[in-house]
Parts: sequence; C-alpha cells; structure tokens
Amino acid sequence: MSVMGVFGGTFDPIHFGHLRTAFEMLQALQFGEIRFMPCGSPPHREFPHADAKLRLEMVRVATEGHYGFVVDDRELQRDGPSYSVDTLSALRTEFPLRPIALIIGMDAFLNLPTWYHWREILQLAHIVVAHRPGWRAPDMGPLGELLRDRGTHRVSDLHQAKAGQIYIHDVTQLEISSSDIRELVTMGRDPRFLLPDAVSGVISKSGCYVKTCED
Repeated sequence: MSVMGVFGGTFDPIHFGHLRTAFEMLQALQFGEIRFMPCGSPPHREFPHADAKLRLEMVRVATEGHYGFVVDDRELQRDGPSYSVDTLSALRTEFPLRPIALIIGMDAFLNLPTWYHWREILQLAHIVVAHRPGWRAPDMGPLGELLRDRGTHRVSDLHQAKAGQIYIHDVTQLEISSSDIRELVTMGRDPRFLLPDAVSGVISKSGCYVKTCED
C-alpha cells in the first residue's frame, strides 16, 4: 500500500519552495500522494494574513493538474488550534492500514518537543524531515534519543510499516518565504517566478496582501 505524505502549513501564500519540496518527496520516496493541508489556526505561529478560503484556493490552483498532489481542507473545517496529532488521528481512522508520513522542515523538527502530544505522532505516522543546508540534526536530548531509536536511512522502512520511523531527506534549497512574498505585494512589486502564476492571479484579484503585510 503506497505511502500518504501529509504536508501541512499556513501556505500564506503557497510558493515554489513548498511545491518543489513536495515534488522531490513524491518522487524520491515513491509516495502514492502528497496531501497539502492548509492550517486553520496554527498553534505555533501568528494567525495567517489571508483568510482560509483564499489560502485554500491558492493551494488548489497551485497543485491542480499535478499527479500525486491532493488538497485536504480538514484543518480549515475544524474549530480550535490545528494540532498535527488531531489531524493524523483522523487520517489514521480513515486509513487504518496505510503508511502515513508527516512532512516537516528541520526547523519544525527541532521544535517538535513543544508540539501538542508530540510523542503520540509516531504512533500515528512516520516523520519525514526536509533537510536543507545549514541545519543539523540533533544528536543529544530527547530528539537525539528519538533519532537513535526511530531514525532510518531506508526508504523501504516507510513503506513496510504504517508509522513509527523518522527519515531525513535532503531537498533542494530555494530561498523563498511567504513573508517575503507578502511584503513584495504590499510594496506593489511583482512576485513573479517565486510562485505559480495562478497563485499570483488569486493574490492580485483578491488584494489579500495589499497594505496588510507585517513581516
């Protein structure tokens, strides 16, 4: 049974850094799909600038027509903070036997012990860490211990078990950030080549970042 990758974020807006990471994961790790899951109410960062409807539309137009990319809006439909453990629990109920992999950046992984019920996540899914130059995996503390116990260098382990492994995967470094894009738009500049044209069209039509960006 193919692995389902779960790629969450505010996607405020979604850009080529997000899309390239997901595409490389899909291909290199031989996932069956990558589910883009816009966050409703992020517990660890400021509230999104664009509303849920617009962010969902941007993710949909960015991923439309790309094989293996799926949009899942369940976090936008749920009240309260968008805790990953709740999302993964719901997915596990729907897909009791399918391997599921939560995709996060190394920066998020280093903060994993601050997440709500973080130790339960590996009971529900694998964790795949998108590694970029400049970040180093921890070798001490709770995360160092976790990597020694659960870390793997074999992609096959993600396919043979439905949860419980941590895999670190190098991805192409694209120095693009959503906050920089919002600032460009606020300044009246064109964010072309940082994100899909269709996403830029949604931003332009809605005016969602005009005079509202606070980097």
